Order: sequence, then structure tokens, then C-alpha cells
Amino acid sequence: MSANRHYRGTNEAGRVVMVVADVLALILGLWILMYLLDANRGNDLVQFIHNAANWLAGWSHDLFTFDEAWARVVAGYGLAAVVYLFVGHAVANRLRRY
Repeated sequence: MSANRHYRGTNEAGRVVMVVADVLALILGLWILMYLLDANRGNDLVQFIHNAANWLAGWSHDLFTFDEAWARVVAGYGLAAVVYLFVGHAVANRLRRY
């Protein structure tokens, strides 16, 4: 019974890691969408998403130097979203195996 409880705990931990990774990628994806649709930056929700995305993609949002600003946003924030999804799901799958 202890082994079953351990398996269920790691399965739940994997699910939590996966959900967190998905939420982080969703925030980054929302900012990309809001940027491309020229959302009102004076809006509180837009400001919150922008601030969160800046923090989450602090390592990648100015990584690329495309001439077009929209391409820099899509590439920089998109890269961060893909990394969060890839790493989060890899960790979640690893946790589920044990």
C-alpha cells in the first residue's frame, strides 16, 4: 500500500509541475497575442500580463535582434514559452516514472 501511495504522490507532483509549466507558457502566449493585437497598455490586465511575461522571459525577451519589433516579441517570449513547456513536461514525465 505504501508503494501505491508513493506512486500516486509522484503522479500528482508531476501533474502540478505540468500545470505550472502550462500556466507560465499561457501567460507568455497571452502577452504575445496582446502585443500583436496592440492591446491597450493602460489596462490593468494588460499591464499585469506584460509585467509577468517580462519577469518570466527576462532571460530571452531581448535575445533576438530582428528588425521588426513584433518578430523580436514573438521569438523572445515564444522561446521562453517553449522552454517552460518542454522542461516542465519533461520534469513531470520524469516524476511520473518514479
